Amino acid sequence: MGSSHFLQNTTLGGRASRREFLSQGWYFENEQSLLFGILLAISGNIFISISLNLQKYSHLRLTQQVIQKPCYRSKLWWCGIVFMGIGEIGNFAAYGFAPVMVVAPLGSVAVSGSAVIAVLFLKENFRSQSILGGTVMLVGMFLLVTFAPHVIQKVTARTIQSDLVSWQFLIYMIVEIVAFCILLYFYKRKEAKHIVVLLTIVALLASMTIISVKAVAAMLTFSVTGNMQLTYPIFYLMLILMTSTCIFQVKFLNQAMEIYGSAEVIPLNYVLSTLSSILAGAMFYHEFQGAGFLSSFMSLFGEEEEQHNTTRFK
Repeated sequence: MGSSHFLQNTTLGGRASRREFLSQGWYFENEQSLLFGILLAISGNIFISISLNLQKYSHLRLTQQVIQKPCYRSKLWWCGIVFMGIGEIGNFAAYGFAPVMVVAPLGSVAVSGSAVIAVLFLKENFRSQSILGGTVMLVGMFLLVTFAPHVIQKVTARTIQSDLVSWQFLIYMIVEIVAFCILLYFYKRKEAKHIVVLLTIVALLASMTIISVKAVAAMLTFSVTGNMQLTYPIFYLMLILMTSTCIFQVKFLNQAMEIYGSAEVIPLNYVLSTLSSILAGAMFYHEFQGAGFLSSFMSLFGEEEEQHNTTRFK
């Protein structure tokens, strides 16, 4: 009796230990993946901030020359383009390892880094309110990244197919399509080219870009690790969606830059695009699912704080 009781306890204890070990192993792997995604995003955004200033510096040097040359003949400008490509690859890869609502806010690293580099190396004007705006923006980013749900969902071709027909995403898509059509009508017919109209169109397109970028990055990550996803048609559908929305984003963003300039466009575009990215991640990838009230509230509070201070920073 005692022997059987001892064996039963040992077996139960072994099973419990095994479950605990597996749980700890999953948690460790989950945190490793999240940290790797965050590091990729931060590194990518640092490269982007350097790229923006290299391109700006090359333009300044070209304007000072007696004989004007096009920017594509400047080696410095091409260095900026290469750095931009490296940064965007880092951001793209980050979506394969971390949730959208963790990666998207880290774009503030590029905004703040670009401003700091411009002050230190390009000798741009320094304003005291920039310190306050930049500090609070980084606090907002910290709240978003810290309190966002840290569960890495396994995004495969099958889960993407099922998410595409989920009721919450269909409702979200209907609302977004209606909003996009209304804005496009005012843009085309009424020639409404206010900065908010242009950048809201960019943000609506960005939400689709984020959904497709994460899908493509996650499926590529799974394919590299041995679980082939490239045989599914949904991969190529998402690839087409990613490419087309990126092209149209650039079109509207360039028009906004021509009319209003980078000082107004960059911070507002960052705020609207980050907000739409987080909303898209929550609707399509259910990234708030299972999160406690405190985590959800603090994430949204961090987003509000970033919105309030990004414009002031620039």
